[in-house]
Amino acid sequence: MDLFKIFSRSSSKDVAKERLRLILIHDRCCVSKDVLENIKEDILKVLSKYMEIDCSEIDVKMTTPEKVNGDSAALVASIPIKKVKNNR
Repeated sequence: MDLFKIFSRSSSKDVAKERLRLILIHDRCCVSKDVLENIKEDILKVLSKYMEIDCSEIDVKMTTPEKVNGDSAALVASIPIKKVKNNR
């Protein structure tokens, strides 16, 4: 493990490159920010039936095919769960 990587920060070039990549993915997938937001809300509605969710830390995004080792983009959701509800 390279200890210096822990302290390094992404350069503004890398951040800009990643943002541009995400914009291109959204364009190629024909998914607008509004549609992505609607998908996020729908996912949260379903999950909230079964779990308590930390809404302040939710991240939903499209990824590139290279990042998921596939032929198409993927929807990736990071949703912190506070606790699972007992729905018996």
